[in-house]
Amino acid sequence: MEERFFREKDMRRKPRTKLVQEGDYVAEVEVELLQTEEGWAPYLSVEDAYKLDDVRDALRRGDLQTATRLARVFKMTPVTMMRQPENESLRS
Repeated sequence: MEERFFREKDMRRKPRTKLVQEGDYVAEVEVELLQTEEGWAPYLSVEDAYKLDDVRDALRRGDLQTATRLARVFKMTPVTMMRQPENESLRS
């Protein structure tokens, strides 16, 4: 039977920041991507996948205390610009 699980020494870990958006909030979640020579790589560990889910769930519930324990959380502010009529830019 073929060995399907990779030993720790066969994996490379790359730290990455994943963004999770929910409503007006965005969280920066620190995770590690696991790189192996075979299979579906890179991929997240089960723990990091659950961490992303936990952050998203906390943001959905409005539980910023839990979300900020797991990630850096930002509130988005829409930016609006007044559009200048095209003809006015030619007048000078």
